[in-house]
Amino acid sequence: MSELVFLKLGGSLITDKRRLEAVRESTIERIAQEIQRAREARPDIRLVLGHGSGSFGHFYADRYKVHKGHLEDWRGYAETGAAAQRLNRLVTDAMLKAGVTTVSVQPSASARCHNGELVELALDPIATLLEHGVVPLVYGDVALDTVQGCTILSTEQILLYLARTLRPERIIMAGEVPGVYSGDPQRDTIVRLIPAITSQNYEQVEEMLSSSFGVDVTGGMQQKVQLLFELVTELPGLEARIVTGRTPHLLERVLINGKVQEGTLLRY
Repeated sequence: MSELVFLKLGGSLITDKRRLEAVRESTIERIAQEIQRAREARPDIRLVLGHGSGSFGHFYADRYKVHKGHLEDWRGYAETGAAAQRLNRLVTDAMLKAGVTTVSVQPSASARCHNGELVELALDPIATLLEHGVVPLVYGDVALDTVQGCTILSTEQILLYLARTLRPERIIMAGEVPGVYSGDPQRDTIVRLIPAITSQNYEQVEEMLSSSFGVDVTGGMQQKVQLLFELVTELPGLEARIVTGRTPHLLERVLINGKVQEGTLLRY
């Protein structure tokens, strides 16, 4: 039996979000090689890959306020989408160079949102690529919205939408930090890694995250945890793991063995 795994590479992992279009090429190349080695070790793995837009899409989205919609000038929509595509091209090329047969799937070509929520996305191309052993690659992108005209579509939204139909066994979120902490590891003096989030401690963890003042790390982490826990609650048997992509060979080990005790595991 094959195993379907979703893997997301965070925008802060593959770019320097402090500088415009600052790509971390060596990180992307290393991760691509790790993915290829994992697929060689586990030929039964089917993989859907996604990545954030980091310092590419986010800079333009913020400049033109694309996420808020109601644009008078749609130049910002075009600029943001083009920037997201530029980063996606770099990731796609790195995967192909490493031997990972990857096909980019542009979300904005079929995505439709309603007040910021993804309600429609073409599934057939992704399902067909998986049938042929290809790795579909999606990414954070612009999207049309029936309420506000346009919005920003996160990679998490896309993967969670796909998960409800494709039913992966595992979701792996690879970012900068090693997992979910009791506070903001970049600002708080004393924090601890939370190894597992389940129905028994979810409310306590959510309260910890919401009370932290680390907007860049914990604010984003709070939303990620909320979305992932909602999904593992909805889909019995699904497990999600949040790990760092900064440590060499870690992602490779986690892909090969879902029981590796790294980062934070989310399950119902």
